[in-house]
Amino acid sequence: MKGKKLWSLVLAGALLASGLSGCGTQAGKEGEQKQSGDNQAGGGEILIGTNFEMTGNAASYGQGSVKNIRLAIEEINAAGGVLGKKIRLVEGDNKSEPSESANVTTKLITQDKVVAIIGPAASSNAIAAAPICDQFGIPLVPSSATASGVTVDKDGKTHPYVFRTCMINPFQGKVGAAFAIDTLKAKTAVIVVDNSTDYSKDLAAEFEKNFIEKGGKILGKEAYLAKDTDFRAILTKIKQMNPDIIYLPGYYNESALFIKQARELGLNLPIVGGDAWDSPTLVEVAGAKALNNTFFTNHYSIESQNELSKKYVEAYQKKYGELPDAIGAMAYDAAYLVADAIKRAGSADPKAIRDALEATKDFKGISGTITFDDKHNPIKSAFIIEFVDGKQKLKTIVEP
Repeated sequence: MKGKKLWSLVLAGALLASGLSGCGTQAGKEGEQKQSGDNQAGGGEILIGTNFEMTGNAASYGQGSVKNIRLAIEEINAAGGVLGKKIRLVEGDNKSEPSESANVTTKLITQDKVVAIIGPAASSNAIAAAPICDQFGIPLVPSSATASGVTVDKDGKTHPYVFRTCMINPFQGKVGAAFAIDTLKAKTAVIVVDNSTDYSKDLAAEFEKNFIEKGGKILGKEAYLAKDTDFRAILTKIKQMNPDIIYLPGYYNESALFIKQARELGLNLPIVGGDAWDSPTLVEVAGAKALNNTFFTNHYSIESQNELSKKYVEAYQKKYGELPDAIGAMAYDAAYLVADAIKRAGSADPKAIRDALEATKDFKGISGTITFDDKHNPIKSAFIIEFVDGKQKLKTIVEP
């Protein structure tokens, strides 16, 4: 009896070891994770993860992005999927926090066994996820994270597994500064930055550099922190400075309150921001009238005459009964880009997907054509949007 029990334990241990080997990770010489089961050849599904801000301070971005990804995957699967397989999403909520973004990334890779991850939307959360994806060899495609440090590490070395579908802050800051001087005829500006986010600090620095290079003068720089609600002290100081414009590269929650309070204090000068303004919440909180004479740089406009864009807007409206925004549109493009990379790779192996992403050239998305540079950033156009009575109007398109 003891012998049989011992043999049973040995056999069970062998089976367990075999099972763990089959569903676990196998680090290659470069740290790549070899996914198994349905994700590899012969399986019925390809698992792709999403890491977005479904709750927390940036929930509007995350929820809109995931709605767009779901639509894209539905369309891809309805057309036959990729490599004869359907794509299944595994969704994660980073709660708008970098530490949670790292946790979600680790779970998606080590427990859910995804072969690629789309997101996050916010730069700080994407920066937290990037080294983990490099470590495990899983492609990460942030859809709207524009900070310079998303695709490169602190030493400026390109993250091998990180790519993005949005323009970057150096280009966005350059476009915003040129628009302020050339179109708004501004000679002076005050910059108001959210000191708690990489996105805002990065974009503020790029705008300042380019504004000064074009002959403008920065009269002052003011700062706040995420979740601040009272900006009257800052606005009173700005009123005394009397700038031609205010540059406000913040997220929609604080920016909306800032703009509303600025108008209440009689500051009716132009206010210019970045793509993080693009949320329905901005209009709801600031009010349509307060947003007149405000402008922001963005990745996309539903007024685009791109044929793919027209079909996308129609499909989105049909499914959700509302118009899409640019942040969500970038996630839609990211989903199609990942599917395209899997198709071109001819495999759901993460390393093969990474190689295909790096080789991307002239990928046609709804926001324009994507070709990656050596930093894994797309070379693409910027859109300048003006608010008119609460409605977004395409002001101009700036080519790279």
